Amino acid sequence: MKKQTVLVTGGTGYIGSHTAVELINVGYDVVIIDNLSNSTKDSLDGVEKITGVRPLFEQFDLCDREKVLDFFTKYNDISAIIHFAASKAVGESVDNPLLYYRNNLSSLINILEAMSKYKVPNIVFSSSCTVYGQPEQLPVTEQAPIQKAMSPYGNTKQICEEILTDTIHAISSLRAISLRYFNPVGAHPSALIGELPIGVPANLVPFITQTAIGLRQELKVFGNDYNTPDGTCVRDYIHVVDLAKAHVVAIKRLLENKNKSNYEVFNIGTGNGNTVLDVINTFEKVSGVKLNYKLVDRRPGDIEKVWADTTHANHVLGWKSQSTLDETMLSAWKWEQHYRNKK
Repeated sequence: MKKQTVLVTGGTGYIGSHTAVELINVGYDVVIIDNLSNSTKDSLDGVEKITGVRPLFEQFDLCDREKVLDFFTKYNDISAIIHFAASKAVGESVDNPLLYYRNNLSSLINILEAMSKYKVPNIVFSSSCTVYGQPEQLPVTEQAPIQKAMSPYGNTKQICEEILTDTIHAISSLRAISLRYFNPVGAHPSALIGELPIGVPANLVPFITQTAIGLRQELKVFGNDYNTPDGTCVRDYIHVVDLAKAHVVAIKRLLENKNKSNYEVFNIGTGNGNTVLDVINTFEKVSGVKLNYKLVDRRPGDIEKVWADTTHANHVLGWKSQSTLDETMLSAWKWEQHYRNKK
């Protein structure tokens, strides 16, 4: 039987590269589109070393409608799409909202238009817990009312979900699953791929590992006066490999026509909340490295606390996170050490 081909947009990025590995591991062919705005082609080398297979790769910007349509004339055997490609830093989105609206909305619109035109029926959308804003009840379920987004980034995810809902309502042949995931951290156990932002990291864990290895002088902790156990923000930190496996399960669900409706939504997290200081302390414990960190003022756009109720994903998808925070932070540290030592 012919292998099915999955297109992974943003596939050289952090979550995309880990998902490419898991897709290849279970027998899918993978094609990647990325504009390399926040990643490099080095991740393709890592995917190849782990799996023995190098995914096909096309470099262009998904906001270019003509290039998107041209791609689908060239690759006419795509069975499903996982759409990661997006700008994703909360703080940057506050400073440069138009970049986020242009990039995150246009890319999805172009993909959906191409899916309709070239009869590609299935898409898994990379959504985010930021769609919930600051939830009224925790842990947050998929039925929680959508609050006003706390950042332009979060708002783009809300709008993208609305675009999906409306498009699928209008085009009955399309089917989608949105995975609202929480805070992906860690790295592949091989240490061959991991989180490698270009420039100064916007996310906590790469900033931790880069500070530990001496690349950054100091780690700033934004806010110590939140209504949380130690005053720092609470998040649900999920190992990136667990997250990648959730995408594979979602793709399988669509391809096997097991979805109960044309549009489904699932929370993907651990179901546990940890403060920023929990994460720092865990890293210090598993690495043996003392971090130089400083408590500073809150950062615009940050939510106080959020973690997932994953019951729906556990029961319907048959998926559950496996890794502990200790294992996750150690994998991030091994990746950082491996990457810096090979240079």
